[in-house]
Amino acid sequence: MKRLMDFLFGVKMTIVSGVFLVLSLICMISGIQSPIDFAWGAVLISGIPMLILALQRLIFERWVSSALLISMAMVASVLIGEFFAAGEVAFIMAIGAILEDKTVEKAHKGLKNLINLTPVKGRILRGNDKEELIDAKDIKLNDKLRVLPGEKIPVDGVIVNGSSSVDQSIMTGESLPVDKSMGDDVYCGTLNCYGTIDIKAIAVGEDSSLKKMIKMVEEAENNKAPMQRIADKLAVWLVPIALLIAIFVWLITGNVVRGVTVLVVFCPCALALATPTSIMAAIGQATKKGIIIKSGAALENMGKVDTITFDKTGTLTYGKLTVSDIYFDKDIIDREKFLTMTSSIERLSEHPLAKAVVEKAKEENIDFIDCENFSMTPGKGVKGIIDSKTVYCGKVNYLKENNITIDKQIEYKINDLQNKGMALILMAIDDKCVGVIGLSDIMRNDVKVIVDELKYMNTEVVLLTGDNQKTANFFAEKIGISNIHSDLLPEDKVSHVKRLINNKKIVAMVGDGVNDAPALKTADVSIAMGTMGSDVAIEAADIALLGDDIGKIPYVKRLANETVKTIKFNITLSMIINVLAIIMSVLGLLNPITGALVHNAGSVLVVLNAALLYDRNYENKQGNKNTRLAKAM
Repeated sequence: MKRLMDFLFGVKMTIVSGVFLVLSLICMISGIQSPIDFAWGAVLISGIPMLILALQRLIFERWVSSALLISMAMVASVLIGEFFAAGEVAFIMAIGAILEDKTVEKAHKGLKNLINLTPVKGRILRGNDKEELIDAKDIKLNDKLRVLPGEKIPVDGVIVNGSSSVDQSIMTGESLPVDKSMGDDVYCGTLNCYGTIDIKAIAVGEDSSLKKMIKMVEEAENNKAPMQRIADKLAVWLVPIALLIAIFVWLITGNVVRGVTVLVVFCPCALALATPTSIMAAIGQATKKGIIIKSGAALENMGKVDTITFDKTGTLTYGKLTVSDIYFDKDIIDREKFLTMTSSIERLSEHPLAKAVVEKAKEENIDFIDCENFSMTPGKGVKGIIDSKTVYCGKVNYLKENNITIDKQIEYKINDLQNKGMALILMAIDDKCVGVIGLSDIMRNDVKVIVDELKYMNTEVVLLTGDNQKTANFFAEKIGISNIHSDLLPEDKVSHVKRLINNKKIVAMVGDGVNDAPALKTADVSIAMGTMGSDVAIEAADIALLGDDIGKIPYVKRLANETVKTIKFNITLSMIINVLAIIMSVLGLLNPITGALVHNAGSVLVVLNAALLYDRNYENKQGNKNTRLAKAM
């Protein structure tokens, strides 16, 4: 039965239904007599599934839907021999159902991709420090595990031996691997970059951070209620009202045709089309701009959004480290020599900070020189011999452990760069620090302009980031965001989004990483960066921005606002047409056929008005003025 209904409700059969309806209209206008009215084709193809659907909802779900009212009008029209009117209302509702289905289809691959990130193996340490590779599901609490460079950490744990740098971007979204040593926590699914570490399992199986994140996505997905059509919300009232008016008109006038006409024009076809047609036109407009909107509910909700929360790394920034500041002791070394020696030793390291320094040297056409006796202390720094001098590059603690002197001027510069949220590489020659390099992520173009545009549209902007507080504060100050939350894990981002929603805010979340997936699913509307963003984030989101152009967000907001206005206008227009048609039916000015045509004209007007969304200009003149001012500042 379900397969038959899906087939009849499909696009191909609905087109066939429309052809039968057109043939019936041609015969009716030209006076051609046909043994069987062609409108029966529309009644059977589009009407029978509508009748079955209405009865299923009424009997099994106790749901008085708009399909019930359409079915009543169709059956009544058939009983008095008005087959064209019966086929017309069924066909129009079939069109509405198809349009709505097209707007609410959503991909659900994100959860599968997230599950695929879960490690399947782990190295457990037995007696005599012997390693054994076992299934991750067999790891128990307090087991001691070894994680080699390049391997995923199989459970949540604490480091009991060794040090390394761990890429935990899937959990926190941080652009840099985080240096870890004994006593530091590590998370399931994160990547051990360099040194070998031994960890003790402190959360396994369903209690691990990655499993909890998967569970949060599942829960948020299950809590997403489907968009209920406005016509169905009103159907509980429309059905008894339509019946009462039709019966009343029949009893008062003694004319059953007038009563049936009331049922025909009462059908909320134009009302049902008001939302899906507007949304389809807006989605088409967005697609032209490289924006993929996956559901009508998302677009509708975006028009109501009053708060937008942003992830930082890879969203407001490019997620790529670059050298932002170079400071050196001019009495000891010049800039070229400083960068030559630093890049010559760092090119032997695989650390992202080292790669950024090497890239900077290449940009400035610096020639590398040989480095001998290179050694690396994971998570701390590197050491080597250049021009018969011992060169150190690394963190402050690494230099201090090697008894290297850092003078007051360089210490002042270190504090200054740290306050700006930069990552640091200190360089020392023999026993003296001679300079420091500050590295930071690159902010996307016009981020401040985008924030200003959103504020102009009375939209609050919130920053949610896994970065440390200093980095977050420095960045937020530059772009004009005052509501900042830093050092966040995925569950923390979810908590902040939920708190905003509980405070009666309509929240959109913008992110790009796996760590953003639970918060994306929790928000009323989720927006993902579509090129560099992870597949998980894109699949979890309602809207994807192709080309990673964050400047499209104000455009999406304006488009959504206009869509909501158009939907409201179409609903008002359809209700006015219905009321006028009912009055004319009661007065006998319409019969079932002319009533069906008026009813059809109302649907056409709604569709045409919705179509205007496709080519409308959504540039905000005041916003453009603000943009020019911001760029000039």
